Amino acid sequence: MRVDFYILESASPSGRLQFACRLTEKAYGLDNKVYAHTATATDAQMLDDLLWTFRQGSFVPHACVGQELEGNSATASGAPVRIGTPEASDASGDLLINLADAVPEFVDEFERVAESVGGDEAAVKAGRARFKQYRDRGIEPVTHKISG
Repeated sequence: MRVDFYILESASPSGRLQFACRLTEKAYGLDNKVYAHTATATDAQMLDDLLWTFRQGSFVPHACVGQELEGNSATASGAPVRIGTPEASDASGDLLINLADAVPEFVDEFERVAESVGGDEAAVKAGRARFKQYRDRGIEPVTHKISG
């Protein structure tokens, strides 16, 4: 498993979601199936909304786990990008984008994991705890500093 930590300069609460959109768009463009794991249903809805509007001309087909896809009765499992929470998750795909403060129990189901850490003190503390959890599993995460 490869784990990448993206250290964001921004302390803005929406910074992690904006970055998740950019990462999701890139992964989708490379034909990866993506699962974005959020801490709450509110965060999942915010990411869902943001994926439609974060960049002019962008189209990333996605759905929230547990909701029907618009216009038909298919479930989120058919979408190339799925968004979920601890209460409604889908532990499958090529890339896990973890937006929760804890490492999900199903993390081993993914070949790649992307963790983002915001610039505020609480986010940094939670990010360090996740980093340590991966190291305790014998995984050496790769760190990237993201500006802007």
